[in-house]
Amino acid sequence: MVRPLIAYLLIVAVMSASFSRLFVFAGFELNRNYIAAHLCENRDKPWLHCNGKCYFMKKIRQAEEKEKNDERQSQKNLFQEALFGQKAETRFYSHVVQVMQVPNHRFTLPVVDLPIYQPPRLG
Repeated sequence: MVRPLIAYLLIVAVMSASFSRLFVFAGFELNRNYIAAHLCENRDKPWLHCNGKCYFMKKIRQAEEKEKNDERQSQKNLFQEALFGQKAETRFYSHVVQVMQVPNHRFTLPVVDLPIYQPPRLG
């Protein structure tokens, strides 16, 4: 009995997030006269024939921004769960390493002073 109720509540919650624009539109249509008379930004300018559409567009933008913020927050939470969900195991080794100096004979200069090489003169 409890499981179907929880399932229906979860379905309604998911669907309400998807249909937020529909709810805003339905609320606008049901209260159009009140919005046009009291909440419209252009109620003092009847020649614009706004009839509350400015208020409706503002509410639509707010709903879209809320959806974007909710989506960003859910992506952020998923990233944090994926990042910190696994246990990281770190081992520190304290082996003492002996450093040896090995001479590199390929790049050493000759010890004997040789005269400076001069190319032959042409001519």
